[in-house]
Amino acid sequence: MDWMIILWGTIASLAAGLATGLGALPVFFLKDISDKALDILLGFAAGVMLAASAFSLLVPALDLPASEGGGVWIVSGGVIVGVLFIALIDKWAPHKHFVKGPEGKVSKRLAATWLFVIAITIHNFPEGLAVGVSFGTGSENIVPGLIVAIAIGLQNIPEGTAVAMPLLKEGYTRRKAFFIAAASGIVEPIGAFLGVAVVGVAKFFLGFGMAFAAGAMIFVIADEIIPETHREGKGYSRMATYGLIAGFVIMMFLDNFLETFLAGIL
Repeated sequence: MDWMIILWGTIASLAAGLATGLGALPVFFLKDISDKALDILLGFAAGVMLAASAFSLLVPALDLPASEGGGVWIVSGGVIVGVLFIALIDKWAPHKHFVKGPEGKVSKRLAATWLFVIAITIHNFPEGLAVGVSFGTGSENIVPGLIVAIAIGLQNIPEGTAVAMPLLKEGYTRRKAFFIAAASGIVEPIGAFLGVAVVGVAKFFLGFGMAFAAGAMIFVIADEIIPETHREGKGYSRMATYGLIAGFVIMMFLDNFLETFLAGIL
């Protein structure tokens, strides 16, 4: 096991997770944010996640040799298992969304704040896992992991805003809304540590792990973010779609640019 790579992956994921705090800063300066702006921000975050899943996880996984878990059959299986894993957690873990309300086996003993925190945790764990498995290529090449960490950090900024501002609307203080949003990224290094540790011990799990993380993120995009931005009665679904496309294109460009740039300086 390469402990330096585990350290790299965990630190990079922590930095990406802390970007939610950067996105939460507007709660100290703004009283409110429009539903239109929130939908665009969420759409942008979804687009970045979608591009990262495709170009930073699935395409590299498909290109891996069979000894490292590459190939269309293993990658397809990884996507399906990742989707099922998050779907089961989403079904059974008690949590609450701002619009959809409570889901899972909600207990009356759990405060609403904790239900929101659990919901955010469910969504952020796959992001940390994605960073971790991307570092699993080994110490000879940390560029893929850095690219995924940058992608997750980029989408965490608008996600931090989209978490903190609704908390403000719910009656939370500015400080509490900020710290809840900022803390939501703490789970990502845990996912990163597990991801990089597993593929570090067993290299043949690399392709499967990358596909698993991609499938989990795609599920979150399709099941949570897009329905949130396209719910009836708001009228901003088209702007959210534009935001998603913008995030996808920007991340697609960055994926190619960063690969060349980082490879040249590392």
